[in-house]
Amino acid sequence: MMKPPALRPGDRIAVVAPASGSTRDELDRGEAELRRLGFEPVHSDAVFERTTFSAGSPDTRAADFVRAWADPSIAALVALRGGYGSAELLPLLHHLRPAQSPKVFIGYSDTTALLTWLTCVCGVPAVHGPMIEARFAKGAEGYDERSFLAAVRGEAGVELSPPALTTLRSGEATGLLFGGTLAMLAASLATPYGFVPPGECILFLEDVNERPYVLHRMLTHLRLAGVLARARAIVFGEMRQCDEPDGRVTAIDAIREATHDFNGPILYGFPSGHTAGPCWTLPLGALVRVVGSASPSVVVEDPAVE
Repeated sequence: MMKPPALRPGDRIAVVAPASGSTRDELDRGEAELRRLGFEPVHSDAVFERTTFSAGSPDTRAADFVRAWADPSIAALVALRGGYGSAELLPLLHHLRPAQSPKVFIGYSDTTALLTWLTCVCGVPAVHGPMIEARFAKGAEGYDERSFLAAVRGEAGVELSPPALTTLRSGEATGLLFGGTLAMLAASLATPYGFVPPGECILFLEDVNERPYVLHRMLTHLRLAGVLARARAIVFGEMRQCDEPDGRVTAIDAIREATHDFNGPILYGFPSGHTAGPCWTLPLGALVRVVGSASPSVVVEDPAVE
């Protein structure tokens, strides 16, 4: 993994819109929060373009992403929001070589397509963390400041123990962390940009508004593709609104059944991505230790930036 430089006070962060668009108010409030953290947010007019589904055409969104990445004054890129459209950019980024000038990219949800491309295809760590809309735009209520700053500053030995994190299967394992939104990871398979993490990794999988049988189907897809066999441990997100309305079948039921033959530790409820409360940050490509015990945690042993 070619680690990007850690962020420092005063660094410029480009807000890009690789997927859907947002409002000017959300952008303004999100940028104000980045300034409060000590960074200098910037954006181009491309973030205001709109098409039927996305923030501008694929060409526009890809060009803005490349422009920000190629700008030596930009230290990091953060997504405006998820929604839809990030995968359209991938064929248009063929001439970009992120490993030659690695930078921090921050996002989740639909931008999992870019997180996977960076981490699994390009070998550049990335950050599964808060975006502008509904996260930075909400100020301290929208995200967990401690885990975010630890990830982008490159702090080692950071123990992440969210209160609702639980152990589904006990044990302990160490490996490089990869993952994102489950639906996006499953959709990427059998493409040139597929989610194929290295062996002996740690998987982070999260999603929202998917019925239990759909979660089971996507996990089965990953198992049949050999992805689960590459992992030493699995950390699941909150899986918000993924239980059946009557509560008879839950996301945990689907996970237990789909991972019945998985040998490593399994944690559930890590609040990164589509969370009901503040979004915690996970450094993808970092070396982490998963502790599946009565007091479960994810410990960042070696950060994703340097």
